Amino acid sequence: MRIVFLTAGAAGMYCGSCMHDNALAKALREGDVDCLLQPLYTPIRTDELSVASEQVFFGGVNIFLTDKWPLFRFVPKSLKRLLDRPSFLRWATRKAASTDAAMLGELTLSMLQGEDGKQAEEVARLVGWLQDEIRPDAILFTNLLIAGPIPAIRRALPESKLIAILQGDDAFLDHLPPPFRDQAIVRMGELGRMCDAIVVNSRFYAQRMSDLLGLEPQRVHCLPLSIDTSPFVELSARERVALDLPATLAVENAPVATNVPDPTIRIGYLARIAPEKGLHHLVDAFLDLARRPGCGQVTLEIAGWLGTQHHAYFDALRARWTEAGLADRVFHHGSPDLAGKVKLLGSLDVLCLPTEHEEPKGLSVLEAMAAEVPVVLPRKGAFPEMIEPSRGGLLVPPGDTTALADALESLVSDPALRRRLGQSARQWVLEHRSVRTQATALVRLIETL
Repeated sequence: MRIVFLTAGAAGMYCGSCMHDNALAKALREGDVDCLLQPLYTPIRTDELSVASEQVFFGGVNIFLTDKWPLFRFVPKSLKRLLDRPSFLRWATRKAASTDAAMLGELTLSMLQGEDGKQAEEVARLVGWLQDEIRPDAILFTNLLIAGPIPAIRRALPESKLIAILQGDDAFLDHLPPPFRDQAIVRMGELGRMCDAIVVNSRFYAQRMSDLLGLEPQRVHCLPLSIDTSPFVELSARERVALDLPATLAVENAPVATNVPDPTIRIGYLARIAPEKGLHHLVDAFLDLARRPGCGQVTLEIAGWLGTQHHAYFDALRARWTEAGLADRVFHHGSPDLAGKVKLLGSLDVLCLPTEHEEPKGLSVLEAMAAEVPVVLPRKGAFPEMIEPSRGGLLVPPGDTTALADALESLVSDPALRRRLGQSARQWVLEHRSVRTQATALVRLIETL
């Protein structure tokens, strides 16, 4: 079986979808599937070795200039190809923190229009490459936002199966201004109904996106979120603690974790540092927890990508814990690579990810659980589908920081509970949420279409 997996690069940011796409493509290859991971927009950045092609379609610089400068369509193709070179795209997007949906309404709609949009030339290039050089049995789209070429692909390759994966599309849509959002939803629904199958990672998201986009339930298939468990298999239980963690100084004057006194309990956060990920809720709970008896040695360990547009958000949080006299107990570890992430998770006693939005995935949650770290999460989105079968953590009412502090305190004060939840979490992830299991299920799905 030959599969082309179209993934969307996120400039210089570690992107959860990119990392999962890379792990899934790698697992498909290991299962003797001829899988080509093909980036769009920019080269992908992962925390492990990328298996993606160096070639980039819909290069981010090209499509932006095409959208904003009508005369750009007259630029020679040879120059446009130079702008698609991976080395140039990495340089041009090196300071890019994320894709700001609020600024990209027109471009989003143009991309969704495919051959009828401003990027028609690039649609033709992609379709020609698929038809003349690859001729895949199946084409995977990492989300429906990149699915504009589907009508053209369907005509050129009628035998190829088209599968779209929904993994956070709604979060991007929610940042679009209303006219663009409404039009994008209609178009994404049309493209989704042209697919042979839609894949989601949770039952929650299957229902949410089916309702939002008007998708037929029989076309939507839930393949539970998975991770590459191999980095965690050799990570022994509580022998992991007492690790000397290096920290990166990602924000001026942020404290670093070198030479930190050995704390009793480390509470961790591993996600993008952005309001929608809810770090402010964890900071509120930590400030409450730090005042409680028996919690004087608890520290807060923060890791994750911090984009320039969220420096003010993080600075405001830092001012709060500094004013509370807790600056020596909060540490920012930057955006770690795979080895740094495994080391960090191995040092934690609890991981907390109190997201504002209804999380459709939660990769770092599965990674923490694989490292035998119990988790505390809001009871919403995909999180109950992880905690209830695994019994690997605690669920709290969303937005209730007192309940969050109470749950954290229950784990701080009860080592046996932490150990029991952590062991249950690790066993469940290793047995049921391996990316190899998801790769096998995906191949079986394609074979049945």
